[in-house]
Amino acid sequence: MNPTRFPALEDLLQTLRHWPVVSFMALSDVRARYKRSVLGPLWLTLGTAVGSAGLGLLWSELLKVEAKTFIPSLTAGLILWQLISGVITESSTLYGRQAAIIRNMSLPLMIHPLQLLFKHLINLAHNAPVYLLVALVLSIPLTASTLWFLPCLLLVALNLFWICMVVSLLGARFRDLEYIIAAVMPLLMFVSPVFYRPNYLPFSEGLIWANPLSHLIEIIRYPLLGSPPPMFVVQTNLVMLLVGGSFALWLFNKKCDRISFWV
Repeated sequence: MNPTRFPALEDLLQTLRHWPVVSFMALSDVRARYKRSVLGPLWLTLGTAVGSAGLGLLWSELLKVEAKTFIPSLTAGLILWQLISGVITESSTLYGRQAAIIRNMSLPLMIHPLQLLFKHLINLAHNAPVYLLVALVLSIPLTASTLWFLPCLLLVALNLFWICMVVSLLGARFRDLEYIIAAVMPLLMFVSPVFYRPNYLPFSEGLIWANPLSHLIEIIRYPLLGSPPPMFVVQTNLVMLLVGGSFALWLFNKKCDRISFWV
């Protein structure tokens, strides 16, 4: 296969060769956000900790679930939602924000989705101590199934990468997409298992599983809580990666040469 005949493949290979640039840009974004603040990125950790404690006590009462069981689940859900929603929301304006670089530097275009994803993975790492503290205090068991966390996180990251590619391309062409996503994401938060598990609401469990974001959350949350993810959740993520990734590469092949004109 000649990669020059497939712009998406060539761009992806070039992006991987520019990994030092990707990591530098992602780290620079994180540093710039908290520049001259006293706690720096620890504000993100602190905010997640306060939210987990406050919402955990409130929602455990509303759902009649023991706080010791509910708070670890909620903490994992909040941390994962910040990753997923952050990538999707920022993707809609990604190429527009990077217009100066796209117009003036010869860099592969997939650098920008990968940079955005890596930035939010860094934020995830800042939030990880919150869950570790909750798991330690509430005695969440560390089992062999916990090791599923790493491959499951990789699978979710790959899915988020193609989602970022698609949304960023569409966002560059259709500027209204930014406002549509901003309006829809709060609703998606409540129909995704962020505050609860699908089995907490039996009457709407089918609706929850019909939401693809539910599978991105649960495939990681199960290992964090000491259980292997259900096979149908793993299969759904693999199908999403195969179908969505193929569509993202096809779309990029068709439209990548127009991005510089759109922005």
